[in-house]
Amino acid sequence: MPLRLSRPDKVANKGAAFRTGTQHRLLLSFKDSIKHVRHNPMMSTQDTITTAAAPFKVYGHELSSRLLLGTAQYPSPKILSDAVLASNAGVITVSLRREGARAKSGQQFWDLIKSLNLPVLPNTAGCRTPREAITTAQMARELFETNWIKLEVIANDDTLQPDLFGLVEAAEELTKDGFNVFPYTTEDLGAAERLIGVGCDVLMPWGAPIGTGRGLNNPYGLQTMRAYFPGVPLIIDAGIGAPSHAAQVMELGYDAVLLNTAVSKAADPALMARAFAGAIDAGRLGYEAGLMEQRDMASPSTPVAGTPFFNLEGTGSKS
Repeated sequence: MPLRLSRPDKVANKGAAFRTGTQHRLLLSFKDSIKHVRHNPMMSTQDTITTAAAPFKVYGHELSSRLLLGTAQYPSPKILSDAVLASNAGVITVSLRREGARAKSGQQFWDLIKSLNLPVLPNTAGCRTPREAITTAQMARELFETNWIKLEVIANDDTLQPDLFGLVEAAEELTKDGFNVFPYTTEDLGAAERLIGVGCDVLMPWGAPIGTGRGLNNPYGLQTMRAYFPGVPLIIDAGIGAPSHAAQVMELGYDAVLLNTAVSKAADPALMARAFAGAIDAGRLGYEAGLMEQRDMASPSTPVAGTPFFNLEGTGSKS
């Protein structure tokens, strides 16, 4: 909405028109300052507005975006391609188990993924044991020609909660085998320390169970994890359902968001992908700018003392 300034002779103060010249001069001065911001040729857009958050690195690779996007459950290959392009994703994730079972269509999917020209993060989705996850990771490395692996070892079929014991076991062996492991974990600090101890340079705690779209079930725990590991890249993985959830993640100081279902199941996946890209940038910029501290009591944003409109009826000025 454009800025609208009321004419001084039309502004009422407790039923009376302005009769002093002070307010008029202040209003004109305010107009001049607006013109200066809008029309000053020496002031570039970058001087007033930053439009993208700073990039970050994982395993020595600088990502072009803080959004990692999954490729499952899209209505068609074209919609998937459109959504990935609209998201400006820095990484796309793929499931070896899903695509490997499709034979010819799996090859077509891989051709589509390669055409997007983005870093690929294979995952071990659906694996229930460390050995199963390790074998899947080794097959993924051969097929997708990358040492990156999003490691999932699932403990429960209803919640799809990570098996933290099996996760650490698999992460240790894969790291020794030369993999760069992205472990799907929880906000458990003990498990996080063990994962870092066996060689993981990044942690991927869940926000909520996979596919629920509930957002952050335990923001306090996630905030604690961020404070406990200030130098470790943290990426929220799973449970994100709305752009506002992604913005909240970034405002907590997390480095990136990985999501899939919130985009693939949207009525318009490409448009939703754009919404998430904007929300992630906005949340990160807010974090970098420094969010105000929350208060228990109200605090006026405009103090009474010293303001130019103080005690207008007592000025004694006459028209």
